[in-house]
Amino acid sequence: MGRYHAEKLARLKKLAGVVDADAARARAVIDKVGGTAFSDYRELFGKVDAAIIAVPTDRHHAIARECLEQGLHLLIEKPIATTLAEADELVALAEKKRVVLQTGHVERYNRAFRALTQRMDRPVFVEAERLAAFKQRGAEVDVVLDLMIHDLDLACALAHAEPTNVSACGFRVLTKDIDIANARIEFANGFVANLSASRVSQAAVRKLRVFQQDLYVSADLQTGKLRYVGQRDGAIEVKDETHEGGDALADQAAAFVCAVENHSLVPVDGRQGRRVLDLALTVGRLVRERLEQFK
Repeated sequence: MGRYHAEKLARLKKLAGVVDADAARARAVIDKVGGTAFSDYRELFGKVDAAIIAVPTDRHHAIARECLEQGLHLLIEKPIATTLAEADELVALAEKKRVVLQTGHVERYNRAFRALTQRMDRPVFVEAERLAAFKQRGAEVDVVLDLMIHDLDLACALAHAEPTNVSACGFRVLTKDIDIANARIEFANGFVANLSASRVSQAAVRKLRVFQQDLYVSADLQTGKLRYVGQRDGAIEVKDETHEGGDALADQAAAFVCAVENHSLVPVDGRQGRRVLDLALTVGRLVRERLEQFK
C-alpha cells in the first residue's frame, strides 16, 4: 500500500522520500516516483511537512505518535490504531499540535458511493457484502479490521447518527483469528446496517444495497455501477448509472494535501477513524465471545 500511496502523492507534490525497512524495496519505489530512500522514518524529521503511514496496523500508533510529536500532518491507513487508547492518544496529540490527522478509509472517495449519497438523503437500511481471497497482507488483524471496517465506515457515513446496538457472529477458517464475520448495527435514529465480510472467498465482491422510503439503490463499488429502483404513479422505475474511471486513492491523497495546505477539514478525520475502530473492535469482541460459547 505504501507504494501505491507514494505514486499518488508524487503526482500532487514533491515527494521527499520513501521509508521502508527493506532498503531495496524503498529504492525500487523512488526509482519510479523520485525522492530519497530511507530505512528509518526518523530520518525524515525536519525535512517534511506531512507523511502517509502505511505500515502493518500494529505499528501505526508508535510511528504516528512520533511523527505527530514532530508536528507532521498525517494520513494513516485504516484502521487508525489497534486499540481505542492508542487512537485516543493520536487524536489528542494531533489536536494539541494543530495538525491534520486523516484516516485512510478510501471507500469514502469511491465515485459510486459519493454518487449514491447525493440521491439517498433519508436512508433507513444498508446491506453490505465485502468478499476477498486470502492474502498474507493484512493477516496481522482479523477480517473485521481488515475488510469489514470499510463498510462500518460507510454505514456511519450513511446513518448520520451514533451506533446504539451491535450484534455479530463469525468464524475462523484459514487463520487462528476471524476470517468470516457478519454484523448488525442499529443507530440512534433507527438506521440499521447489516454487514458481511470474508477473506476466504474465491471472488472479490464489494456491494452495497441502500434503502429509504421512496428509493432503493444497488451499488457495485468495484465496477462503479448503480441501479436505482423507485416508484412513480404506481409504476416501478429503474435507472442505471455507471461511475467508472475514478481513482479513490488519488482523490484521498488530494484531499489530504488540500487539508494540509488550506488548514481545512478532511472527510474522515482521526475522531471518525476512532469511532469506526470502536465499532470494529466491538464486532470482533462479540464474535470471539460467541466462538468461545459454542466451541
